[in-house]
Amino acid sequence: MPVPPKYLSPSTGSPRLWSGSGTGGGQQGRAMAASKVVSILVLAFLLLAAVAFPVSAGPRQQGKKGGGGGNSGGGNLKPWECSPKCASRCSQTQYAKACLTFCNKCCAKCLCVPPGFYGNKGACPCYNNWKTKEGGPKCP
Repeated sequence: MPVPPKYLSPSTGSPRLWSGSGTGGGQQGRAMAASKVVSILVLAFLLLAAVAFPVSAGPRQQGKKGGGGGNSGGGNLKPWECSPKCASRCSQTQYAKACLTFCNKCCAKCLCVPPGFYGNKGACPCYNNWKTKEGGPKCP
């Protein structure tokens, strides 16, 4: 029985299935698989980079040393940073115990201590605006 022409190999004429691509059909498939692998690796790298280095949406704030803030706090100190900041602020007063007590209380609320030993309360609005019942300054 004769073999139909579409099943004959074009190069040898022997009866086997012919894919129509000739020689090198396996190399083309390997090249496509390699490009898919490279694409997947690039996407994985970009995803990893996006997770490792997130981009912030807004501008970065650079506060003054000692913190800032409004009436409800808002300074940039951590609660455990209040004690050394107040110790520095109250180091040159003759009323150190009262100064430390009220400075620590104000810092706990405002998370801010103005720089220096006296004054400079404009750097910390919450600290500056907290008043006693009589209207005097609460924070040293």
